[in-house]
Amino acid sequence: MGYQHAPIPYSCTFKVPISRTRVAKVGESKRFDAASAHSSAAPHRQHALAHPFGPLLAFDARFLRIAGIKRMDSLKTGTDTLFLLLGAAMVLAMHAGFAFLELGTVRKKNQVNALVKILVDFSVSTIAYFFIGYTIAYGVQFYGSAETLSAHNGYALVRFFFLLTFAAAIPAIVSGGIAERSKFNPQLFATFVLVGFIYPFFEGIVWNGHFGIQTWLTQALGAPFHDFAGSVVVHAFGGWVALPAVMLLGARHGRYTRDGRIAAHPPSNIPFLALGAWVLAVGWFGFNVMSAQTIDKISGLVAVNSLMAMVGGTLTAWLAGRNDPGFTYNGPLAGLVAVCAGSDIMHPLGALVTGAVAGGLFVYMFTIVQNRWRIDDVLGVWPLHGLCGAWGGIAAGIFGLHALGGLGGVSFAAQVIGTLGGVVFATLGGTIVYGAIRITVGLRIDQENEFNGADLSIHKITSTPERETVG
Repeated sequence: MGYQHAPIPYSCTFKVPISRTRVAKVGESKRFDAASAHSSAAPHRQHALAHPFGPLLAFDARFLRIAGIKRMDSLKTGTDTLFLLLGAAMVLAMHAGFAFLELGTVRKKNQVNALVKILVDFSVSTIAYFFIGYTIAYGVQFYGSAETLSAHNGYALVRFFFLLTFAAAIPAIVSGGIAERSKFNPQLFATFVLVGFIYPFFEGIVWNGHFGIQTWLTQALGAPFHDFAGSVVVHAFGGWVALPAVMLLGARHGRYTRDGRIAAHPPSNIPFLALGAWVLAVGWFGFNVMSAQTIDKISGLVAVNSLMAMVGGTLTAWLAGRNDPGFTYNGPLAGLVAVCAGSDIMHPLGALVTGAVAGGLFVYMFTIVQNRWRIDDVLGVWPLHGLCGAWGGIAAGIFGLHALGGLGGVSFAAQVIGTLGGVVFATLGGTIVYGAIRITVGLRIDQENEFNGADLSIHKITSTPERETVG
């Protein structure tokens, strides 16, 4: 429901002669003619100014026009705030998806730990990002008065909330890789450092132009690094932070035996895994579409591209995974991870291909990582987020080109450079943070506690406490 503002005619109060506008006949063009409108309006203005109260009337009309503009501005900021708040709520719900995806994948004795860890990680992320991270990324702090913070319908606060949900995805991604054997409190410390310092540094470079790197790419290659909704800034970053964490932590006891066998650890609860994937997939439309951040920049292209990538990822993961439900439900997530970067510039067919490649890439690399390289990445967060996110950053430089049906304004070389930069920075950051924790307080729970499960050893309760208790 839009707001229409029309100036009040002078003749509504004073009997000033006005010319009548002829009503167009049926079939006659009703197109607005600026020249005729100006000529027909001129007598009105002349009569009004000739009237003794003409200047007052002119002032009153200007005042009403200004008041109307202010009301329009207020409506615009209020609508933008609501729009972004809905996006923040949808992405916040995605963290429930992360929790249930991990709960359904880990063994039963670690389900409570998955739920508690995601929630507390988000809370620590909020503190770190509010007081430190957001200031590093955007130069904004929230120490002013409530009156100042609530200006423009509190849009600045809601923007923080929205971007916080992105930042908090980093530890949520890492959590899936290090599940079942990591210490709880050291991981919270890692979360604080990652969200408060390391992630915002890269976020500020890409999304706020820090250090002039985007300007340099534009001057040298004709376009900046384009990442509309975080294929690289969020997902690849989280996946490549997780890789050194997983490797430093080591495999779960009994996962790989000395005689070369691999102990199967299948998902403990497929319905919860599926629920988590569905919650993530639905919330992703807020993640991508609401990345426009103002309602006048919203694009249905982003929504349909997200849908096509989701479908492409699902089908290829289903085929490549030979109907395995774990692969099938991670397929749409792989496609959605990959399409984030170019969802605003790709043709839907390009998005379909991007998602399809990501789904196949996830299945193939998950199998290689687990069975050949013997890296115990429990949820496969490195192939899912790290590799599919990197592919998405590069794919934006392919399918975003005019030649392939995209909107253009993107450089393949800039996409490769930006993606590699994110990969290197995230890997170094993850190595430093988790390496320091390993040297000081340690990353792993001991073997006995791992055998009993993180639920009992850390939280002193299981997901079915009526049957299992601890003294």
